[in-house]
Amino acid sequence: MALAEQRDARPPERRAEHVAIIMDGNGRWATNRGWPRLVGHRKGAERVREIVRSAPALGIRWLTIYAFSTENWKRSTEEVLGLMSIFARYIEREADRLAAEGVRMRFIGDRSRLDPRLQRLMAGIEERTAGLSLLNLTVAINYGGRNELMRAARKLADRVARGQLSVEAIDEDMLESCLDTHDLPDPDLVIRTSGETRISNYLLWQSAYSEYEFTPTLWPDFTAAELAAIIGRFGGRERRFGSAAPA
Repeated sequence: MALAEQRDARPPERRAEHVAIIMDGNGRWATNRGWPRLVGHRKGAERVREIVRSAPALGIRWLTIYAFSTENWKRSTEEVLGLMSIFARYIEREADRLAAEGVRMRFIGDRSRLDPRLQRLMAGIEERTAGLSLLNLTVAINYGGRNELMRAARKLADRVARGQLSVEAIDEDMLESCLDTHDLPDPDLVIRTSGETRISNYLLWQSAYSEYEFTPTLWPDFTAAELAAIIGRFGGRERRFGSAAPA
């Protein structure tokens, strides 16, 4: 078989259209340099800018990043307040650029505990970028997979209690429709930086059949080039979604 025919016979490369990232290692990055942890978080926010800008060229249409978990409230008051300030500044500083570049930004998680000003900024940029589609950037703030499933269960239980829904009618699709991510596809690929090999309560329902990549790189050092390399490796993986491998 000629080389050109061999190339034609290869299965098409799989694309990671939805990539979810656990951005871990900001604090360690700063501590390793003898700096306060918040310096690492600020550097991490800068890294988000690079990754967002590189994503469309890599075929990524949805990028979902884990910014603050429901468990992160256990950190020091100084660090939590500093993180919330970084989130607000990011929205304020990046709003024009994101809109100009066709990036739709939205948020998932329980907003009720967040500062009202931050909630207003979040709602404002969601409204401003709602019609854009070059890249769908979703930021998880005060998010946890268990919390999300609990809130979804409560919504369904309330509808049952009101007589609007029978228990027998509840299926996977109905539960999924109550999740924060109900209008997003499931992630094809989940990446965690910093060398930790756990998922930390992130997208528990949605990542049931996602591929995972764990890199030792701390988030502030994670580059577009490394993302491209990971996307390239993903293209060679076989995804069967529970079916048997071909004989």
